[in-house]
Amino acid sequence: MSIEWAPVVPGRTEIGSDNRSILFGGIGPKHMVEIRYGYSIAKHPVPILEAEKLLESKEVGLASESEWKLALDQGLIFGDQELEKLSDCCKGHYWGKALDGRSHSEDDWTFLIAKQWSSGKPTTRLLAKGSEPTKFVRLVKVEDITEYTTNPQRLPPNRDTSSILKEEILIALFVGIIPSFVWAYFNASEGYIKTGWPGLVFGGLILGLFSMIFWRPKTTSYRLGINCGIVKPNRGKLL
Repeated sequence: MSIEWAPVVPGRTEIGSDNRSILFGGIGPKHMVEIRYGYSIAKHPVPILEAEKLLESKEVGLASESEWKLALDQGLIFGDQELEKLSDCCKGHYWGKALDGRSHSEDDWTFLIAKQWSSGKPTTRLLAKGSEPTKFVRLVKVEDITEYTTNPQRLPPNRDTSSILKEEILIALFVGIIPSFVWAYFNASEGYIKTGWPGLVFGGLILGLFSMIFWRPKTTSYRLGINCGIVKPNRGKLL
């Protein structure tokens, strides 16, 4: 198989989702990555049997998700209906990830990161450890073997669970509990609120949790400072 290679210009890209709803959310947090080294990437997914021959001689490597995304932003890679594996493996999130282009690899990982093409458009897939191997991969060739920095900029090691908890309490209160009492005030029989308030609270909590299927406020994203290159939390536009 003849592989078409495309040179990728070093630069910045963004990865991940700031949506944590069940139906529309994705892997988070959303973050910026800066790749300072030059590399070439295969324009199309490569069948695994062909890729293994090249990987054995160490001429090429599997693309990281960061390398893949920067190439996609530059309009250099394509696909049809393939499911292609990348070199990243995680626990279902990006917390603690280095932001210099290297693969995100966690100890005791549970998922491989892959890209599913459909009619020329890619989406991110998480493949559980032990699942059936993909038939395609994405390959890269690094022009200058650059050593990664010893202390790269990284995402925080964990999400701020206290902030998430406070947010969920407020959502339950304003989306579920308060509307339940308002409804009861105008529609229920006299004295119902006094005797039936536990049910109203419980029903409000259920309604608040149910709303997670479709909606949640955007989560904090992370960017790299333009001049300092330091990772910073950001609730606005990344690029």
